[in-house]
Amino acid sequence: MNQSFYVTMQGPSEFGIAGKLINWDVSKELPKIKTPTLTIGGAHDTMDPEHMKWMSTQVQNGRYLACPDGSHMAMYDDQKNYFPGLIKFIKDVDAGSFKK
Repeated sequence: MNQSFYVTMQGPSEFGIAGKLINWDVSKELPKIKTPTLTIGGAHDTMDPEHMKWMSTQVQNGRYLACPDGSHMAMYDDQKNYFPGLIKFIKDVDAGSFKK
């Protein structure tokens, strides 16, 4: 897709939504998600970690993973929290022992 598509849909960047998605909100749809879902929040992310935590409470089988040293790329800058949390989530789901 070309650059003009993204500007039309989202706006000039992820830091300031101004396109057709400005009023798009599907948060009321989150409770319909039954699949175990891991939301990850990095303390230094451009996305609010508290919002990611909230999202984990809105899906039916959600879990939140906090990465206190992480940014949007927590898999690189907070590996000590990211990978153990991700692996535990995958193992819990795989074993059928997933709990929030």
